Amino acid sequence: MATAEATPGAERTDDSQELAGLGYKQELDRTLGSFSSFAAGFSYISILTGVIQLFAFGFLFAGPAVWWTWLIVLAGQTMVALCFMEMAGQYPLAGSVYNWSKRVAGDFSAWMTGWIYVVGSIVTVAAVAVAWQVVLPQVSPKIFQILGTKADAGFTSTAGGAHNALLLGAILIAFATIVNMLGVKVMARINNFGVMAELIGASLLVILILFNAHRGPAIVTHTLGLGKGHTWGYFGAFIIGGIMSAYVMYGFDTAGTLAEETNDPRRNAPPAIIRALIAASIIGGLLILFALMAVKNINDPNIPLLGLPYIIKQALGNTVGNVFLIDSAIAITVCTLAVMASCIRLLFAMARDGRLPFGTHIAHVSGRRRVPLVPTLTVGILALVIIGVNYGNQSAFLALTSVAIVMFYIAYLGVTGGMLIRRLRGTWPKPDHGPYFSLGRWGLLVNAIAVAYGTIVAINIAWPRSAVYDALAGTKDSAGH
Repeated sequence: MATAEATPGAERTDDSQELAGLGYKQELDRTLGSFSSFAAGFSYISILTGVIQLFAFGFLFAGPAVWWTWLIVLAGQTMVALCFMEMAGQYPLAGSVYNWSKRVAGDFSAWMTGWIYVVGSIVTVAAVAVAWQVVLPQVSPKIFQILGTKADAGFTSTAGGAHNALLLGAILIAFATIVNMLGVKVMARINNFGVMAELIGASLLVILILFNAHRGPAIVTHTLGLGKGHTWGYFGAFIIGGIMSAYVMYGFDTAGTLAEETNDPRRNAPPAIIRALIAASIIGGLLILFALMAVKNINDPNIPLLGLPYIIKQALGNTVGNVFLIDSAIAITVCTLAVMASCIRLLFAMARDGRLPFGTHIAHVSGRRRVPLVPTLTVGILALVIIGVNYGNQSAFLALTSVAIVMFYIAYLGVTGGMLIRRLRGTWPKPDHGPYFSLGRWGLLVNAIAVAYGTIVAINIAWPRSAVYDALAGTKDSAGH
């Protein structure tokens, strides 16, 4: 007697048939399960990358009260993620944001959204890769501070630190390119390992830092007088510091980007999107809070320079602190892999639709590993070019970060904005929406908040502020560096 349980082979056949129904044939290697789908989104957000990379920046501008920006960004991005969950259930296609924009806003919007997302992704690959400089030289200056001196270890704003950051970034980009060329199975295995290491490491770090707290959570109400000199007082400082939170909490759509390589993506991708965001935001929020509680001297001038790695080593000691910094280096590695994988799928999707020059050649899937080889090499090479042209630029890290964030927020608006217009016209959700995730009667409100939030944050980040790019370069630590 036959059972209703589908075999893996039957599941892949059904997924391929559904993909054909959306106008495409199965070309990529569909092997990922629900955890790999979640892991892709989680590693893109990567708490031990983003928070360690940007904590110093947020603290420099907004002090301990920067923590509240985490809650604000989480609330806004949750609205965006809920909209993306609807799209992932309806259109489980590679290059998520590009294809989603095409379905709700038309070809021109999709073309613009796709290009913005591609450029933002390539810049992000470079921005994430240079984060190795924040952690590895602090573990061992002798080994990892290849350029500059020991005094530059952990810095991206000194001349030696900036040079070394770009060198380490180039090494990581080359590694990530090779791994992505080996196929999604290899990439997913490494990524899954990295995500498990990050989940375990970040959770332990949160607990250990809490046990070393020197003050209560009321520290997050302190501004350290940082509103002086801003046109809008502390609010002006606060919204600049909020770039930290905005930088960390994006990329959760990656679970949808890998849909054509995920089994049963209509059901697996939507929950993976929200799980990645919520898991990362809870751990990240607690990490920031407890780190602020564990600081011995909240006015220590090294905090806005060396950031979270400095606090970790101060609280836990060099040996234990270095273990967590190594864990952070692993997280940075798989984050770079995930960002690159997402961009590769987007280039593949656009080329397949004829939206790129030489589209047929770019969309060609090579070998038994079913790798889109040209997009993989393109992303790797262009990221290395960005590293190269910024060599010697002491503000490179902040410039790359700001450009990457604003481009992603604009690209996300290409989806949420199109959805909102469709809702107002009464054409979304579709009549044949089916049993997949739906916001129901809350859809219009959630969608409107997502668009308003995305617009405000994009304007805030894009607003030209010379202080943002010159701040760290013009700041010295207690030793005069």
